[in-house]
Amino acid sequence: MSIAGFDDWIASPLGRYLLERERQRFDRMVADVFGFNAVQLGFEGFDLLQANRIPFRFVAGREPGAGLIADFERLPLAGHSMDLVLMPHVLEFSANPHQVLREAERVLIPEGQVIVSGFNPWSLWGLGRYLPHRRDGYPWEGRFISLPRLKDWFALLGFEIVAGSFCSYAPPVDKDRWLERSRFLEKAGDRWWPVAGGVYIIQAKKRVHGMRLITPAWGEVVPPRKALAPAAQKSRMKDEG
Repeated sequence: MSIAGFDDWIASPLGRYLLERERQRFDRMVADVFGFNAVQLGFEGFDLLQANRIPFRFVAGREPGAGLIADFERLPLAGHSMDLVLMPHVLEFSANPHQVLREAERVLIPEGQVIVSGFNPWSLWGLGRYLPHRRDGYPWEGRFISLPRLKDWFALLGFEIVAGSFCSYAPPVDKDRWLERSRFLEKAGDRWWPVAGGVYIIQAKKRVHGMRLITPAWGEVVPPRKALAPAAQKSRMKDEG
């Protein structure tokens, strides 16, 4: 992820705070996704698929350390080859985010899943972009995508939303002591004002129109056929006279 100031920011108190909150959400979401192949786009230095049990997992990115060097708008992956695509803050730093999402749809198998995290423009983090000293560098230079807009993109590509959550309710201050004092906001935010979270995470499943999955009918019990009993034969005895 070649973004100005990313390495410095992710090592800062605010960056560590964000990574910790998102990792907790990712761990829960990826734990129950099964299949054979999973790819994480971006965040090359962090394994956000660690809680997943898919046997072949790798990171694709533009920087050294990635298992696959790739352009996210033209992924060098076969169509219908991935069971899971994880995209942490990829869309808001892409020149053509809809094309990136379209590529994720292309490489996913039917019923495959994609998980996207993004900065919420309708939050304190979204407002923080407009402060004079935060106009440059990560993450403030990103084009934050609203959740309704992202849901529209998913719908156009045939995805069905299966799960979602918000996190990072603390104000975006870069001081450990203030972030520590704001820890209570995580539980309170989930309960009282979830849409105000600084970050949203959405999990969606690729649906294919007209496709029907055929599964074994494990629960069906076929009653045995009743055997036909032979009709009783009546014999008449003739009286001998």
